[in-house]
Amino acid sequence: MAGLLNFFYTQLFVKLPYPTHSFSGQTIIVTGSNTGLGLEAARHFTRLGAAKVILAVRSLSKGEAAKESIENSTDRKGVVEVWHLDLGNYESVKEFAKKAEGLARLDILVENAGIAREVWSVLEDNEATITTNVVSTFLLGLLLLPKLRESGQKFDVTPRVVVTCSEVHAWSSFTERKSENIFDALNDKESANMADRYQVSKLLQVYPCRELATRARKSGKSDVIINYLNPGLCHSELARDSGFGLAVLKFLFARSTEHGSRSLVNAAEAGEETNGEYLSDCHIAQPGPLVTSEEGPEIQKKVWDELSAKLEKIQPGIMGNV
Repeated sequence: MAGLLNFFYTQLFVKLPYPTHSFSGQTIIVTGSNTGLGLEAARHFTRLGAAKVILAVRSLSKGEAAKESIENSTDRKGVVEVWHLDLGNYESVKEFAKKAEGLARLDILVENAGIAREVWSVLEDNEATITTNVVSTFLLGLLLLPKLRESGQKFDVTPRVVVTCSEVHAWSSFTERKSENIFDALNDKESANMADRYQVSKLLQVYPCRELATRARKSGKSDVIINYLNPGLCHSELARDSGFGLAVLKFLFARSTEHGSRSLVNAAEAGEETNGEYLSDCHIAQPGPLVTSEEGPEIQKKVWDELSAKLEKIQPGIMGNV
């Protein structure tokens, strides 16, 4: 009950700070940025002086429309670029990362793209939500980690990886955690609880973010800040197929897309204290009970080990980037 009351309070009464931090000279990638939170975050980055803002999108035509919208609203031409990225296709992720290696610099990666489906479908070797929100998200992050570190050293900055998570990670039952292999259990169509799948996918972002932040810091390589955030319930196309109940909830309580996007920009400028941390309402917050409970560290390690094995099969040697 307390969690529900807090949700209603923050949705209705907490005003997120309007971004004013300069991103002058920086190169920023925002995935899922042709619409919604990603688009509005990219608009803020452009307005705040970024030298290059890359819209990483599945649809190039929609990306070009987003680019035009940003240019018209910020009066800044030649900043926004549109690159193709399909998180449902591992080769697309690899090709995108390879192209990004050719950038003069890369300061910030905002991993915002995601899907929410209640009907079973498969992309690559997993149920589609897991492939998109979890496996490909960390495939891209780890592929770009060397470029981020290189830029950090060359330009004396601290690069950042920001993952758009959600408070719903704390609402998941995540019964699959008790299985011998979590990802195999999630890939069983007959036992799949698709009503819980999006929440599970968000929880499966939290564990690797925490583990990666710790391991990256202990690696002895140059620092990268890795954080993950809750933008709150916002008007977006993410859950457009989720039914009447959510539509009513959004009508009554959802933040505007621009308002929610401020949390992405805040995470992209946040300091060292946010490394490995969960941010909500632009502040460090405590993640859900399956993260902080006694069994949390054990689940985290299990998820990390299984995800690492999957990523190694997709791109041999990738875990050496940590």
